Amino acid sequence: GQPDRHGRGRPLLLFRAIVFDLLTALLDSWTLWASVAGSDERGLAWRKAYLDLTYGTGAWRSYEQLVREAAVQSGCPAEFADQLTARWNELQPWPGVRETLASLRGQYRLAVVTNCSEEMGQRAARLVGGFDVVVTSERAGFYKPQPRPYQLALEELGVPAAEALFVAGSAFDIPGASAVGMPVYWHNHIGLAARPGPHQAVAESREFPPLLEWLNAA
Repeated sequence: GQPDRHGRGRPLLLFRAIVFDLLTALLDSWTLWASVAGSDERGLAWRKAYLDLTYGTGAWRSYEQLVREAAVQSGCPAEFADQLTARWNELQPWPGVRETLASLRGQYRLAVVTNCSEEMGQRAARLVGGFDVVVTSERAGFYKPQPRPYQLALEELGVPAAEALFVAGSAFDIPGASAVGMPVYWHNHIGLAARPGPHQAVAESREFPPLLEWLNAA
């Protein structure tokens, strides 16, 4: 094949679409959870309990109930889940997200796949804005890393998996998106540990804007 940017003879990566995790890759949900919980430590424990719960759930059941169960599991009051919902619009994109997405629009079709209810997922997506496709786990009927949410995004984008880059925020999305055939770029902003297994990200960065440079060099 053609040499890639490193000259190693691999084919060039030609993406037509970019699919993003919403609540960890694009939005800084960690800060909001910590604010509701009253400390970074409690927020981190609650958020991690939530991630473990949702990624182990499979078929859809109430997102808000999972958030409530995760609060209790991590030693927080169940009512924190209601406070999180009430303050949902306080979510902020990570630095450089809006500017980078503005540069990508027009070059690629853009989508979001998020483990969220339809109502909260659409609210969160509007805080970033401008996606061709928004898939929530409620609409797909399954939570990531089950294949259906990723597959639904690919169907609605109209592109094969190999031509869609998935931008992960948490480690769970790497095996999930890889399993349906999407290469995965990891925006690992808070420095999470990778999960063991055969699937690894093709690239990783702590900041978001390097994604643009990586795509332009690919």
